[in-house]
Amino acid sequence: MQAPNAAQNTATAQARDTVPDADAAPSAEPGDVRRPRIGIPVRLSSSADPDPRVAKANSLFGCIVSLIRDVGGEPVLLTPESLEGLPAGGLNGAPSGGTSDGGSSGGVKVPDAPEALDGVVLPGGGDVDPRLYGEEPGPSLYDVNAEQDRLDIAVARRALDAGTPVLGICRGHQLLNVLYGGTLVQDMTPGTVPHRQIPAAANRPWVWHEVTITRGSKVAKMYADVENPEAGGTASAGTADAAPGKPADAAGAGGTAAVEVKIASGHHQAVDRVAPGLLVTAVADDGTVEALEDPERWVASVQWHPEALELTEEQRLAPFRVFVDACRTR
Repeated sequence: MQAPNAAQNTATAQARDTVPDADAAPSAEPGDVRRPRIGIPVRLSSSADPDPRVAKANSLFGCIVSLIRDVGGEPVLLTPESLEGLPAGGLNGAPSGGTSDGGSSGGVKVPDAPEALDGVVLPGGGDVDPRLYGEEPGPSLYDVNAEQDRLDIAVARRALDAGTPVLGICRGHQLLNVLYGGTLVQDMTPGTVPHRQIPAAANRPWVWHEVTITRGSKVAKMYADVENPEAGGTASAGTADAAPGKPADAAGAGGTAAVEVKIASGHHQAVDRVAPGLLVTAVADDGTVEALEDPERWVASVQWHPEALELTEEQRLAPFRVFVDACRTR
């Protein structure tokens, strides 16, 4: 397991000294619509890592921060220091612009008084330590970071305890399954559906394939009425339900086809045993679990990257808009 190096710790320390005034009033949308505070744990690995996947994850972190702001949320970057001394239900952090270095260089400060969050996004990044789901690490792992695991898990636990909406993306999807008691495939065997570029490269991070999303699910609603020409038209959410631990059906209520969306995929791990309490609400053609949800609360996760720059602006904004709206009205 990799420990955070001195450069990472220095970057986090510098971030606390360079953020704008955390006491400044958050921006407001026209008509004084409330901007929900959305917490996002920063990425602690340096973009200088020779593995191009690390730099890409840090860059995508900045995209998520921007999208949250663009759809009316107030991004709040969370560092390990953000969690010190807080009760189980509390989280604090400062509104921030985010950076391409995973939020670890500029834009982070812990305010004097903790403030409740309205939602949490768990972004992509390196592999979760297999010891957290009862396995020994295999040789294919990358960027395993004990401090990152502690931060992400602490943020997720406190959000769940407080009933705060949570959206997991890629690593965040896998981490939620582990947190609920599930396991992961440490390294996927190549099959009928490609899930990543081989070899990994920063300039071509994605493969594109379709996923089938259960109608009426939270994830389906994130893609309702979004033009997705690559997948054959407009996605439309319906009312069918998924069974615990079971894939989405090929047809929804009334025989209407389930939502089909073409997604940006770039992962070498996947959900193995689905955790108790989670529903599978999207699958790839090879059966890979592509989305999970908690039917008792607003918790959802996707294995793909809705923030991918290759998508149209509306395709990128729509999933985050639905999530932020859920955080506003909870």
